Amino acid sequence: MGVLDLFVVALMPVLKVLLVTAVGSLLAMERVNLLGRDAKQHVNNLVFYIFSPSLIASKLADTITLSSLVTLWFMPVNILLTFIIGSALAWVLIKLTRTPRHLQSLVIGCCAAGNLGNLLLIILPAVCTETNSPFGDSSTCSTYGEAYASLSMAIGAVYIWCYVYPLMRISAEKRAEETDPKDSTASLNADEVISGGLPEIITEPLLASEDSPSPMDCISQEDEICQTRFEGKTKILCLKKIRQHITTITEHIDIKKLFAPSTIAVIIGFIIGVASPIRKLIIGDDAPLRVIYNATDLLGEAAIPCITLIIGANLLRGLKRSTVSPVVIIGVITIRYIALPLIGIGVVKAAHHFGMVGSDALYQFTLMLQFALPPAMNVGTITQLLEAGENECSIIMLWTYAVASLSLTLWSTFFMWIVT
Repeated sequence: MGVLDLFVVALMPVLKVLLVTAVGSLLAMERVNLLGRDAKQHVNNLVFYIFSPSLIASKLADTITLSSLVTLWFMPVNILLTFIIGSALAWVLIKLTRTPRHLQSLVIGCCAAGNLGNLLLIILPAVCTETNSPFGDSSTCSTYGEAYASLSMAIGAVYIWCYVYPLMRISAEKRAEETDPKDSTASLNADEVISGGLPEIITEPLLASEDSPSPMDCISQEDEICQTRFEGKTKILCLKKIRQHITTITEHIDIKKLFAPSTIAVIIGFIIGVASPIRKLIIGDDAPLRVIYNATDLLGEAAIPCITLIIGANLLRGLKRSTVSPVVIIGVITIRYIALPLIGIGVVKAAHHFGMVGSDALYQFTLMLQFALPPAMNVGTITQLLEAGENECSIIMLWTYAVASLSLTLWSTFFMWIVT
């Protein structure tokens, strides 16, 4: 199969996404105003609480079984690697560009979390149904493609709400504390203490006591006992600092948000798909409770078009001025569309070489594609929930998704050429 044919196969699903995204941007324009701020918020809530969980639960229950989980065990590891490598590269970008503190968690989220949900559910079936598809029979390819996309979407949702959300929540709360008027009151009280003298509470001398010797005293006196006591106190202080950091992270983890509707849908979908007796009751033409699955599947079908329309509406906000540096945007694009895909090829090829991934071309294509996707739209949902960084997120999404139209097509073509 020629490279031009592969390019056409890869281009069709990307164009489909672009057309629906353009409709979302059109509906969000002030002249039309069908997807204004309030309408978009309502649609976003419907997607978050109903459509997306229904899609995840129905797809998982229908396509994932215990045997398929055993076969696809490397996919959760592969997705975890995309998060770890993306976060590491984002940390390097933050240090090189000196990204402001309030944008650091957003940059990490955009580099770590790819759009593992609706894009794969659009791209994989569309690639399978093309007449020149290199993945064989269209019906068999579509069945496997939906299974791969469903598991990818489920695992991605769990990782996002267990890792990206707490990270961005900590950053949002720190920024709120920095801009809190109470801080200014506290600083005024501190000035009064300085100008008016020390408060009565401070009664101990400021010099170090005999129980707390300094390292210089230890060196000058060459007292081994003193040195041992000092090192012991240093270790205790280090342990206290580590404990404080762990406590800070655990305090900022919102258990309710970790068990977001999508996460609960993942659990329900896995239970139905893996437990054979429950599966026979709900899934299948002869299942007595098939109406539950049919209703859930019907609600889930609304998720992809709604999410894609919201993407278009959010991208329109990115045209407004923002505090994000162009260097940071270029860095995010470089990480997501150059560094991660190249690393992804090495990871999948190494996994195949060591027998962790089979010879299924569609499966290898899916694993590689997970490294080349644009940032997850759930990152934008998180900024809206936290009411922090919405404009900055919009402009990052604008440029990354604009470049994704070309990048996804080229990488999809190259991945198909490699695996077939």
